[in-house]
Amino acid sequence: QVQLVESGGGLVQAGNSLRLSCVASGRTFSNYAMGWFRQAPGKEREFVGTIHRSSDRKVYADSVKGRFTISRDNAKNTVYLQMNNLKPEDTAVYYCAARIDNFVVVTTTHEYPYWGQGTQVTVSS
Repeated sequence: QVQLVESGGGLVQAGNSLRLSCVASGRTFSNYAMGWFRQAPGKEREFVGTIHRSSDRKVYADSVKGRFTISRDNAKNTVYLQMNNLKPEDTAVYYCAARIDNFVVVTTTHEYPYWGQGTQVTVSS
């Protein structure tokens, strides 16, 4: 199995930036595609972005394109989410997720079997 731990959340003003990190346990991290999701109060968990095992493919939700960037360092078993120009509507708990990379883009929560506990991001106006 894979264990995931997110960090880097906090309270920021609109227009500022945060960088989230997700550290995975185990020695097979390079076999996994990684996803970022978020969930705001009263809303369903939604897709933010995904990155494939070799970083050759990245896909983002329309709501964050141009503002968020996913990257990974397989040597450190870590995936990052750089969030720039944050908006109040970005406020949510952000979750890191993992799945075996079958070279198909997956944006639905049920396709990811491994999840972290989440980190809170709050953006004030």
